[in-house]
Amino acid sequence: MAEDSAGISGLKVMVIDDSKTIRRTAENLLKKEGCEVVTAVDGFEALSKIAEHKPSIIFVDIMMPRLDGYQTCALIKHNRMFKDTPVIMLSSKDSIFDRARGRIVGSEQYLTKPFTKEDLLGAIKEHT
Repeated sequence: MAEDSAGISGLKVMVIDDSKTIRRTAENLLKKEGCEVVTAVDGFEALSKIAEHKPSIIFVDIMMPRLDGYQTCALIKHNRMFKDTPVIMLSSKDSIFDRARGRIVGSEQYLTKPFTKEDLLGAIKEHT
């Protein structure tokens, strides 16, 4: 396993979620694997941080106040500088409609909460 996580060590990962628990859980899991983690509480905060930190991959919650995950993903994908940055949607809902909507706005993958360490690392390895 040690050589596996070496591939993602030093990788800059962004986690956007209005839940402090989810942000903290993802951050702790990813930091243990050597990732540099940037968090944001909503899409507005995320957009300014993305420009500043230029993450390699972004995890975004769907249900957030002000700017939801779909809108945030669409804005990221419409930006020339960040359109190729992989965006993984996070949601507690697991319907075909939600998954399809995630694809429409350009997300690479859809993870259902609660996610596991394996879910996060698998998505990172697959898309970076």
